[in-house]
Amino acid sequence: MKPVFFATVLALPFALATQQAAAHATFAESEVVQGQTARLTLRVPHGCGEEATRRLRLQIPEGLIAAQPMVKAGWTLETVTGPYENSYELHGTTVTKGVREIIWSGELPASFYDEFVVRVRVTDRLPVGEMVYIPAIQECATGAERWIEIPAAGQDSHDLQGPAPGVKVVAPSAAGHGH
Repeated sequence: MKPVFFATVLALPFALATQQAAAHATFAESEVVQGQTARLTLRVPHGCGEEATRRLRLQIPEGLIAAQPMVKAGWTLETVTGPYENSYELHGTTVTKGVREIIWSGELPASFYDEFVVRVRVTDRLPVGEMVYIPAIQECATGAERWIEIPAAGQDSHDLQGPAPGVKVVAPSAAGHGH
């Protein structure tokens, strides 16, 4: 089952644009190493206006596999699995499906900051030197912050109202890792 909510939310109007302009959801890490497992820490800077965040949804894009979310005290955790568009080799086994979406449900007061962690394997299908964007939706009682916009080629993500958080793919030698 492939998540479809990201396709539909692109057509919805963006709520609370002034909040989105002030601070965006971002990753603490700026780079991931091709062919290695990466720890990604999504930083959520605020709620929806004065409302607390009740749910955070993270879409795992093609090329990132074997996603494992970190359990968060006080939050429930759900994963949605589905087929990959391609097959991948992982520890000598061919994998064709895995976690495509991660959903944390709980409560983060509007004036607080928090982080949500996931581990993923960065495959060679993600080209070195390019950004990989990981859409996130922050849901509140009556609104949402949609960090889902992916810049077009040559477009700066700072020009977007709700840019998807992203990380740059680097080669193993460029990152100083040999394993």
